Amino acid sequence: MTDNRTKPEIDAPAGEAPTELVIRDIVEGSGAEAKPGDTVTVHYLGVEFDSGEEFDSSWNRGESIQFPLRGLIQGWQDGIPGMKVGGRRELVIPPHLAYGPAGGHFLGGKTLIFVIDLIAVG
Repeated sequence: MTDNRTKPEIDAPAGEAPTELVIRDIVEGSGAEAKPGDTVTVHYLGVEFDSGEEFDSSWNRGESIQFPLRGLIQGWQDGIPGMKVGGRRELVIPPHLAYGPAGGHFLGGKTLIFVIDLIAVG
């Protein structure tokens, strides 16, 4: 598959941060479907909900990343299964499904927004 996508833009959200995982497909994929526990290859962009500040992006490193879903934050484990290769999905992840309460991880206590492009499964 040729990946000719460009880094997504995330508009600053309005209103209160959600308390549960929000999943929104931006582009429906047509390839293999990700299942819980799969290893996935993705491009992603992450921003803080409150500030809109970017904290991480595979796009900035110029290469996609591959990892097993079970090693990721719960919001990714819950939000990627059902997505199909070629798709682009937005996840809005509250702290309890991300890095937990404030104080531990630098993203602790924060609601996070990720835009994820699923490049491959398996």
